[in-house]
Amino acid sequence: MLFNSIDFAIFLPIVFLLYWFVTKNNLRAQNLLILVASYIFYGWWDWRFLGLIFLSTIVDYSIGLLLHKTADLRMRKVFLWASILINLGILGFFKYYNFFIENLVDVFRFFGQPIGMSSLNIILPVGISFYTFQTMSYTIDIYRKKLEPTKDFIGFAAFVSFFPQLVAGPIERASHLLPQLLNRRKFEYYHAVDGLRQILWGLFKKIVIADNCAEIANEIFNNSGEMNGSALWLGVVFFTIQIYGDFSGYSDIAIGTAKLFGIRLMQNFAFPFFSRDIAEFWRRWHISLMTWFRDYVFIPLGGSRSGKLTTMRNVMIVFVVSGLWHGDNWTYISFGFLHGVYMLALLVLGKTRKDFATVAQNRLLPNAREVMQMSITFLLVVLSFVLFRAENMLHAAQYFDGMVSWSALHRPSISSVKDVILVSLFVVVLFFVEWYGRETEHGLEKIGQNWAKPMRYALYYAIIASIIWFGGKEQEFIYFQF
Repeated sequence: MLFNSIDFAIFLPIVFLLYWFVTKNNLRAQNLLILVASYIFYGWWDWRFLGLIFLSTIVDYSIGLLLHKTADLRMRKVFLWASILINLGILGFFKYYNFFIENLVDVFRFFGQPIGMSSLNIILPVGISFYTFQTMSYTIDIYRKKLEPTKDFIGFAAFVSFFPQLVAGPIERASHLLPQLLNRRKFEYYHAVDGLRQILWGLFKKIVIADNCAEIANEIFNNSGEMNGSALWLGVVFFTIQIYGDFSGYSDIAIGTAKLFGIRLMQNFAFPFFSRDIAEFWRRWHISLMTWFRDYVFIPLGGSRSGKLTTMRNVMIVFVVSGLWHGDNWTYISFGFLHGVYMLALLVLGKTRKDFATVAQNRLLPNAREVMQMSITFLLVVLSFVLFRAENMLHAAQYFDGMVSWSALHRPSISSVKDVILVSLFVVVLFFVEWYGRETEHGLEKIGQNWAKPMRYALYYAIIASIIWFGGKEQEFIYFQF
C-alpha cells in the first residue's frame, strides 16, 4: 500500500478511529490493532511474504527470551549467531542469491572453467532490508545486556511490523520504539497536528518534487547515449533531488503518521543538502541506517580506537557494506566505495568530527565559506549518484564520460525546457522552506506557527492544491526496492 494512494487515504483514518475510539484505554487491543493493520498494509503488495515477517518475529522473540535465561557465554553466542544467520540468510537468499551466482559463474568462465549454475526467478520482498536490521538489533542488544527482552508477543510483533515505518524505515531500535508500544499512549493534540503537517510536507516532497524530478531524470538516464553533457549533468542533479524528495518524503510521512498514534520515531533526515562536508552529510542522510552500521559494524570492528589505519579500514568496510545493503549491483557497491574514499580524505585531514552544529545557526543566511562548503559537498554527492542510478558499471562509465565532454557547455538536449523550469521552481521552494526550518525536525514545523490562522491555513491549502495540480506521474517509493 503506497502512502501516496487512495487506498492509504482510506486505510489511515479507519485505523486512527479504531485506535483512539474503539480500542482506547486497552493497551493490548491497541497493539493487536496495530499488528493487524500492519499485516494488512504489508499484505496489500503480496500476502505471501507475510510469512517472512512472522518468521523473523518468532525467531527473535524466542531467541531474546533464551538469551535472557542463559548465563553460559558459549550458549549465548550460539543463540546470537542463530539469530544473525537466520535473518541474514533470509535476506541474503532473497536479495543477493542471483547476484553472487551470476558473479561466481562469470569468474569461473573467465578462467575457462564454466560451471552449470543458474539464477532463480526470485521476487524481492518489500522492505526486507529494513525489518531484518530492526529485529537483529533487538537480539544483539539483549546479548550485550543493554536491553531486557519482552514477554509480550503482541507488543513485540507490533514493533517488528509497525506499518508507518515497515517498508522503508526509519530502522528503529527496540530500546526506543518497543517501550512506547509496551506502555499506554495518550492522544496529544499538538503532536497529532504536527504529524499532519509533517505528512503534508512529506507528500509535497514525494508527489510534487520527487515524481516530477523522476520524469526528467528518467528521460535523461534512459536515453543517456543520445544526450549531450549539459543534459547529463541536469539528469543527475534532478535524480539527486528526486531521491531526496522520495526517501525523506517517505520518512516524513512515516514519522508524521506515527505521531497520530502517540508514537515518536527517530528523525531519518536532517536537511542533508545543507551539509558542509561528506561526514556531516552522512550524519544527516538516512540517519537510522548509518547509526545502525556505526553501532553494529563500525564499533565492533574496533571503531576509531586502534589507530588511523584500522579506523580507515573500518570506515571503508562500513561504506562498502552500506552500498551492498542497497542492492545486488556493482553500482551500489561502487557508490558506497566512493563515499568511503570521500570519508578517508576527511579522515586523513582530521576533519571527520567537525560541523555538528546546524549551518548558519541563529543566522538568516550562510557566509561565503559555508556556501562554498555546501556547494562542494553537494557536487560530490551528485557525482556519486550517477553510480546509484546507472543500470550497470558500463552505463555509469559512459555517463561520466558524457558529463566531461565539451557538450557540457552547450544547451541541454532535452525535450521540454518548460517542464525543467517549472520543476526547478518547485525545487527552489523546497530548498527555501527547508532552509528556513533547518533547525527543526521537518520543513513545516516552524513555518506558519506564528501566522494568523487564515494565513496559516492558506499555506496548507496552497500545498494541497500544488500536490493535486502539479503532482507528477504516480511512482513507487525508490527505497521499496531495497
